[in-house]
Amino acid sequence: MKADLKRVVAIIQARMGATRLPGKVLEDIAGQPMLVRVVERARLAKSLESVVVATTIDPGDDIVAELCKNRGYPFVRGDAQDVLARYLQAAHAYHADIVVRLTADCPLIDPGEIDHVVSDFLESEPPVDYASNRIVRSYPIGLDAEVMKIDALERAGHEANQRYQREHVTPYLFEEPGRFRTLSIESGGDYGAMRWTVDTPEDLAFVRQIYQRLEGRSDFGWRDVLAILEREPELAEINANIRHKGFREVV
Repeated sequence: MKADLKRVVAIIQARMGATRLPGKVLEDIAGQPMLVRVVERARLAKSLESVVVATTIDPGDDIVAELCKNRGYPFVRGDAQDVLARYLQAAHAYHADIVVRLTADCPLIDPGEIDHVVSDFLESEPPVDYASNRIVRSYPIGLDAEVMKIDALERAGHEANQRYQREHVTPYLFEEPGRFRTLSIESGGDYGAMRWTVDTPEDLAFVRQIYQRLEGRSDFGWRDVLAILEREPELAEINANIRHKGFREVV
């Protein structure tokens, strides 16, 4: 499978109605809304044809749509609860052959890691339907990149009937061995206990501290963040007690 024969589209889910930190996607991080940080970081990935925001039709998300319009970001608005359907809507609207799932609460997402997962997916022999760096948790939480064929996502859209499968988009693709051909991408280290996503005020405080030390830059990789934490291990204590929700949990 040649990358230049397939349209690779990243879709970033974003909504204002988060339960633990409402409005988090527009919280300020070093002078920019978090969603802007995520979109601009994703746009640095060389493997992506397009980066699309998938928000909801809820009136509370008008502000997200307005931000996308003002910034010139491609976006769609869809069902608030059925995120899987929203992904399919975005994928079809932007003619994706390969879908990369990202989330708006991961402002430390690494463009190079997105490229890594996409590359391994495209070059896999035999070919796979789904590849991810989160099947086995060896990267910090917050670097998640999931890559899938459009027909696999469409099959999930038709067959997934559990609420958590619809809300978390991809469980139907990886939770049952043999249902799809999957590829797990691992870091070569044991960093899975590190928490770099934003779901609580403590998480937001942690990420702001990291960006402060990076002086608001966008051109950094995850190992640059790792180096900061090796120099200042106390930063990891800011959100060390936050429990990460499992993929079968729903709001």
